[in-house]
Amino acid sequence: MGMSRRSFLKNFAIIGAATGFPTIVPSSVFGRNGMIPPSDRIGIGLISCGSRSGAAIAYKEYAKSEIVAVCDPRTDRRLKKKAEYGNCADFNDFRDLLAMPEVDAVHISTADHWHVPISLAAARAGKDMYTEKPLGKSIAQDLRAKEIVDKYNRIFQYGAQQRSMIQVRMGIELVLNGHIGDVQQIYVWCPGGAAGGARLPVLPVPEGFDYDLWLGPAPEMPFSHDRCLSDGGRTGIFHIYDYAIGFIAGWGAHPVDMMQWWADNAGLQEIPELYKGHGELAIGGLFDTLTRWDVTCTFRNGLKMRFMDGSTANHLKPHPGVSGGHGTLFVGTKGWVKVMRGGWQVSDEPLYRLGNNPGEKRLKVSTNQLENFVDCVISREEPVDNLHSAVRSDIICHLSDICIREGRPIKWSNEKETIVDDLEAAKRMHVPLREPYTLDM
Repeated sequence: MGMSRRSFLKNFAIIGAATGFPTIVPSSVFGRNGMIPPSDRIGIGLISCGSRSGAAIAYKEYAKSEIVAVCDPRTDRRLKKKAEYGNCADFNDFRDLLAMPEVDAVHISTADHWHVPISLAAARAGKDMYTEKPLGKSIAQDLRAKEIVDKYNRIFQYGAQQRSMIQVRMGIELVLNGHIGDVQQIYVWCPGGAAGGARLPVLPVPEGFDYDLWLGPAPEMPFSHDRCLSDGGRTGIFHIYDYAIGFIAGWGAHPVDMMQWWADNAGLQEIPELYKGHGELAIGGLFDTLTRWDVTCTFRNGLKMRFMDGSTANHLKPHPGVSGGHGTLFVGTKGWVKVMRGGWQVSDEPLYRLGNNPGEKRLKVSTNQLENFVDCVISREEPVDNLHSAVRSDIICHLSDICIREGRPIKWSNEKETIVDDLEAAKRMHVPLREPYTLDM
């Protein structure tokens, strides 16, 4: 049986004392000089070593955590990360990493279609997880993901990191405390999707690339460059429906998550129930997700959220506060507040001065999404971007996509957690998974 590093350090000290063996161990091991000993640091396993894994450097820089293992089906990528993080283990298969006792928690930054299957596997292995956005490849996966917290009692942090940006928190707190009056309308927009991509030429799988594992639960398809190799924002994993529903979720997760943060704290523990809109699908190439969309999502109480791609939003300009590539705009009876990654804007200058003291209703404070995750792994408190909120916001993106693909309005039941009165649309809540890479593997 393997021994964790915590057990090793403890037993090493005991054996040394009992035998008189001169155990010379650096003082940092025992936390002297203000340092946290390795036995008390959270061991992080990095699952996927692509571009989104770059944020994981924060674990190395944070005193309470360390990278102890990396994993990727591409040998070149994982060895590059292994060299970056020093003396850590490396694996081709995430299941081998999950079996490692030194791993307390995992950071999952795979393609979207792997997010929920690996998160559930990690939960069953007793690991906490930081999972990049968006959440599931389908609504059914989102609903199954609830088990991570409800059944396995794991800590889950969603990787929509704007909840750890002070200007976003301050702006939403202004809305929660009534400084713009009653919220009458919400606008959400983000960058649109991409068209194009080539199925040909079919290429041999590069040496050191476990392509079958990379595909995982997705359908078996011939290897080509545009399917899975990086080319800036046009990487196929973001815009091919086998792996993602496109930027409507891949980027939309950020501003929709900001709306959901407000809704969760404004007493709306539900999502919109009616979705009506239109959009454009990429056609003619390998990419086949939405490039443009304009969907009105209506809550049970009549409040409407208009969800658009950035080009459509800036072209139609439905409100003076709609500008820039992305944002979440709350319009009230007395003013408006817009929050976004690069800052925040308000309708009236005096609102800015209220930011530091908005009132009694306050949001959870986090200044770093990954550090907040590590802190919660230690404390077992709920992180700033919790799983149930992620499930709600991700389902909004899916329902918006489905209503466009079906070409008609669709209705959602919060009580039944399903699309109602439309059997064909309801079928889109599920996607088949390729054996053996299922949610129960």
